[in-house]
Amino acid sequence: MARRRGWGGSPPDSDEEASRRIVAAAVELIGRTGSEISIADVAESLGVIRQTVYRYFPSADALMRASAIASVDGFLDRLTEVVRGLRDPVEATTEAVVFTLTGIDSTPHLGILLTATYSAADPNGITSAEAQAFGMTMIKRFDVDWASYGYDDAALHDVVEYMLRTMQSFFVSPGNPPRTPDELRAYLRRWMGSAIMAQAVVST
Repeated sequence: MARRRGWGGSPPDSDEEASRRIVAAAVELIGRTGSEISIADVAESLGVIRQTVYRYFPSADALMRASAIASVDGFLDRLTEVVRGLRDPVEATTEAVVFTLTGIDSTPHLGILLTATYSAADPNGITSAEAQAFGMTMIKRFDVDWASYGYDDAALHDVVEYMLRTMQSFFVSPGNPPRTPDELRAYLRRWMGSAIMAQAVVST
């Protein structure tokens, strides 16, 4: 019972509820500050000690990724409208990446997801379950018949990882000067597009 003390006088009834409340607190704090937060920040907002939060999330990066996943539904709805009707995988992925990178400023949770996926403490974060879940949710919003281009589930996970790595690299280092959206589209169609279409060749 010690782990359920605090919580502003209203302890959770289960570990699942505790995890949800921790994530909800992190989402609220990120939305208010627009930046990464610490385990201590979340613990203070819930009236618990840091060790309580650590029982459910082993690191701040893990909590940030879970919070980002929980808060980007609105972004994914807008993305769906942007890619609606785009059946070419190159066009769909290009527009999705451009929309994501240009929408970072208005969606701080998403920026944290893309930057928190790699850190010295968690160098494999880019392939974490949270990051992959976000990417798979994104790509499944496309009107693309992936199977007709040679993609099975394993290949789709590979292309999701490729997109995540691409978006992260542009977010961390956009270039000097940064490309305009049209310049970014041309770059992505040429290089990312070639990689995406390679699956159709491999599968024949």
